[in-house]
Amino acid sequence: MKFLALLCLGMVGFAFGAEVSGLDMIKSYSIAGAVIGLGIAALGGAIGMGHAAAATISGTARNPGISGKLLGTMFIALALIEAQVIYTLVLALIALYANPFLS
Repeated sequence: MKFLALLCLGMVGFAFGAEVSGLDMIKSYSIAGAVIGLGIAALGGAIGMGHAAAATISGTARNPGISGKLLGTMFIALALIEAQVIYTLVLALIALYANPFLS
């Protein structure tokens, strides 16, 4: 949390210290927001996938007879978790290449 606050303060200092136009500032904040958003989404997706895999392995160890059902359910859950990361990627690409504030 301290790192994020320090990063925000650094970005504000960069904005006030440099002689840039408003358009360049919007571009730089869009890039920073896209990178931070994708990083958080990838971290959350990786943690969620790890928990799903651990629960599936634990369930298979307790009852090996239903490993097929658990595996199918796990793959559906992994696809849904990965979809959230892909949605974040789409939003980041929109912020980078089709930013409505840059028109």
